[in-house]
Formats: sequence, structure tokens, C-alpha cells
Amino acid sequence: MFKDTKAFSGFSVDDLEKAKTFYGDTLGLEVEEQPGMGLHLKLGSGAQVFVYDKPNHEPASFTILNFPVEDIDAAVDALVEKGVTMEHYDFGDFKTDEKGIMRTTDPADGPTIAWFKDPAGNVLSVLQ
Repeated sequence: MFKDTKAFSGFSVDDLEKAKTFYGDTLGLEVEEQPGMGLHLKLGSGAQVFVYDKPNHEPASFTILNFPVEDIDAAVDALVEKGVTMEHYDFGDFKTDEKGIMRTTDPADGPTIAWFKDPAGNVLSVLQ
């Protein structure tokens, strides 16, 4: 039934202007304003994500966007240079290092990944 629809996901923020600046200027995504509605983020894959303002916004407790990169160290360094703070986690055997990167060598353990938050507190990641 929906096989050929151009589905998209969405998430809320508590300040559209801050979100526009973060996603457009900091992350370098193409951001299209939808007056009175929100923002469309245009991803490199051609997909779009809708970002909307919600007065009682609560940050997602899970990763809402993942950005695959070829060099995670370079991506983390670039984010930090732009003022982004990387998250640090301790999942027992899996811990982020001093840069905030959880490094894996076995694909069964998942990707090498680092997390950060947008201005509304939603969790994003870069992964290699």
C-alpha cells in the first residue's frame, strides 16, 4: 500500500530558529523552512526529515539521526571545532573514549560511533 510513497520521519524541537542554525550552519545540511509548520532537513541520501516546534518538547531518549562518515575521528574533530559537545557513555564492555567515540573492531559489536545532541537535547550520531 505504501511501497511507492515518499515517506519521511520527523521529530520535535523547542526552538525552530536554534534548530535551523544548528542543522544548517553547524551540520551543513540544506534546511528548507515551511512557514507556520517547521523545517525540512534535506539529507545527502535524498531523504527529508521534518522538524517541528513543540512547546512541551521532551528530547528523544534514543538516536534520532545517524550520519555515516568515512573518518569518524575527523568528523568528531570537526563537530567539536564547531562547538558541539560529544556525549560520553559507559555500557560496561563498551565505553566511549576521551573523544566520545565508542570504538569497535568486530562488526557483531556494532559500528564505531559517537553521539552528540542538538540544541533541543535530541540525540544524533556519527558512525563509521
